[in-house]
Amino acid sequence: MYLRFFRPGIGTALLGARVLFALAASPAALAHEAHRPAQNAPMAEESAFLAENDAAMTKMMNDMAAKPSGDIDRDFVAMMTPHHQGAIDMAVIELRYGKNEQLRRIAQEIIVEQMQEIAAMKLAIGEQVTASAPAPTQASPPAAAHDHMNMSHEMKK
Repeated sequence: MYLRFFRPGIGTALLGARVLFALAASPAALAHEAHRPAQNAPMAEESAFLAENDAAMTKMMNDMAAKPSGDIDRDFVAMMTPHHQGAIDMAVIELRYGKNEQLRRIAQEIIVEQMQEIAAMKLAIGEQVTASAPAPTQASPPAAAHDHMNMSHEMKK
């Protein structure tokens, strides 16, 4: 008797499609609910995050449109440097606004790794790499501490 309902044909295929769609739609709807922004998140902070991220992406895309120089390697570095800098800028924005500690650690790693890759690419084409500055995740030392370090160094001379 039950086999009569499951005979091959368009009706059975449509019933199967409806069941599959219903099963697939439920988790998708739940996933969508889970990814909605928290209701208590301040809208101003979200707006600032989005604005800064949009500015970083726009700058990266504009800077990647480097004029060809005739040297493929230099052109590659000229395009990849802003790409990597864009990743650094977005990671800094995550550190400024993000709350998830795991993502904040990943953002810190991105900053360090991308800075190292920029330096390595520049060295590979013979460009000078400036002395490394603190990563944007670190605060610059206060001026007084910096002067003290200079005075100590001068005293050793």
